[in-house]
Amino acid sequence: MGVISRAKAVVIDAWSWLNYKPIYSDPRGMPHRRAFPEAAASWVPPEDERRLAAYKLLAAYDNNQAAELAEVMDGPAAREKREFGDPSLFIDAIMSHVLGREQTITVPGAEDPDSDADTAMAERVQTLLRDWAENELLPMRVQQTERKAVSLGDGVYRLAWDPTKQRPTVRAVDPGFYFPVLSEDDGEFPQRVHFAWELPEDPRRDLKPRIRRITYELAPIGPATAAGVSEDGRAIRAVRTTEDGDGNLVPVLGQGDIADLESGTVSRLYPWNDQPSFVTCYLTDATWNLEDLKGQVDVDSLPLDRATFATRSDGEVLDHLDLLIDFLPVVHVPNTVPSAEEHWGQSSLAKVLQVFDELAGSDTDSARASATTGLPMVAVSGVSDSRQDLRVEPGVIWKLGDSGKLTAVDTSSALRELREHVHDLADRAAKVARLPAVALGTVDPSKAPSGYALDISLGPLDSLIGSMRLARDHKYALLLKFVQRLYLAGQHPDWTGVAVQPAKLVFGPYKPTDKAGILEQVTGGVDRGVISKETGIRMLMEAGFPIEDAEEELKRIDARSFAAARDLADALGNPDETARFLGRQAPDEPETPPVILPPAGTEGEADDDLEDGDEDPPRGSGGNTP
Repeated sequence: MGVISRAKAVVIDAWSWLNYKPIYSDPRGMPHRRAFPEAAASWVPPEDERRLAAYKLLAAYDNNQAAELAEVMDGPAAREKREFGDPSLFIDAIMSHVLGREQTITVPGAEDPDSDADTAMAERVQTLLRDWAENELLPMRVQQTERKAVSLGDGVYRLAWDPTKQRPTVRAVDPGFYFPVLSEDDGEFPQRVHFAWELPEDPRRDLKPRIRRITYELAPIGPATAAGVSEDGRAIRAVRTTEDGDGNLVPVLGQGDIADLESGTVSRLYPWNDQPSFVTCYLTDATWNLEDLKGQVDVDSLPLDRATFATRSDGEVLDHLDLLIDFLPVVHVPNTVPSAEEHWGQSSLAKVLQVFDELAGSDTDSARASATTGLPMVAVSGVSDSRQDLRVEPGVIWKLGDSGKLTAVDTSSALRELREHVHDLADRAAKVARLPAVALGTVDPSKAPSGYALDISLGPLDSLIGSMRLARDHKYALLLKFVQRLYLAGQHPDWTGVAVQPAKLVFGPYKPTDKAGILEQVTGGVDRGVISKETGIRMLMEAGFPIEDAEEELKRIDARSFAAARDLADALGNPDETARFLGRQAPDEPETPPVILPPAGTEGEADDDLEDGDEDPPRGSGGNTP
């Protein structure tokens, strides 16, 4: 029983791949408290401690600080380990391949006139979303979030309507501040999300250590509220009331809200719904002094009666402020497809972290071996003068006796073996991470046997990127849907009459492409009628040709296809259709004058006149005079 009681508990969860590190998992399966004090804060739920500690450990590897973190347990000797940025190289390479060369917002039907979708509406929404992405610096926000997702396993976006800018804003949030309240009844999306972090003491402003929490919560629609003051002088929100016919105070409903007296519920029709909704999203931004938190409380149960609520620039107190939307403006992006009934993704470093530890140890040994190779160890015997300064440096002369001897220890062979071992470990890490050498940029392109062989070598990378993009597709579609809804909720004039469209963020190609070969394929396929021009243009865009709009490019090509227009005219015999193909207007054709026939009997009278010989026949008639 004593042996069993001392056995270490085996913890298998989304972060159990870190259990091999003693600093991360003690016999109880919990992280070291001196190494990860943030994860052990009193307000952090126990189920989030391992997640927060994993984030800090992964960030240390990304910033070449893993040895600094290991010093907590292993002592100052751990700081001697060399870290040359291999984890950061892997993160940057994977992120660039996931995102591709560019990211494009597309709306189905906007560039396909044959689609069943409303082309005009799709084009309008696509243009508005692309303008918003440019103003909001969306590509930069995507890179900020994706680097967190690839390195830590999770990325988070937070959206909000900015009344000053008159557009939705999107911010990348560190997943260490993200605390969703997950329950079995909520399904994939939580009903309440917290963003929480500690604020250090600020003696200059007489501020004590605090914790700030921003909460988004879906709850039933309640009466309208307004900024007010509590009895102890704190800014809060109070229910607005009015007097009824009997002089009693009754709550006031928000504009457009409808109360059901039988059920006691309030409904609201949002611009993006066909049916009334009974829920809304409430925003709370509060701060607590850590010394005021007593007892067993966590981030989800902080006492609101001790909170200080923030006030927005327009005077609204952020205490359960009704945002007039029926969704949480938060998008969690996992790096990988989560396991069944899981919420969190997995870092791209998870499976190769032990290899990086071996690489750091081998790099450290190589550094030590290179020191003895560059400045070799020398053994000297039979020195004639014991007062000589025996130093190994250029130009030094040592006087040895008759039996003197000098021996140099050559350690270059050991250094060579260590360097080869480092290369083997790097290859193992690339193989496990499914990153071929060509994807890391460590192979000479001139040594590639052929483009086909190069494409085959990228097979593991294809499966990796395909899986990672699958985990992101519906998340970015959700983000763009939220952007459209926030525009409608903000009543922006450019979005009047717009219906929410299923927009997508399309990632560009990531593999090296033979542009000349693809151009030849497209040209031959279009000339032979094997592929359409639309498909050819799409292939060129995927290959990296500077084509911004496929539909506009097709119009430019058709406007110069005079041979095809001639064939179209011969086939249809319709000049209007031919001119429309060329993007021109058909010329106006002159009307053919009508044929006027002579009146009846004129021909016989002329014959009689000729017989009487009254006048000669007209000159040039070709007739014979009788």
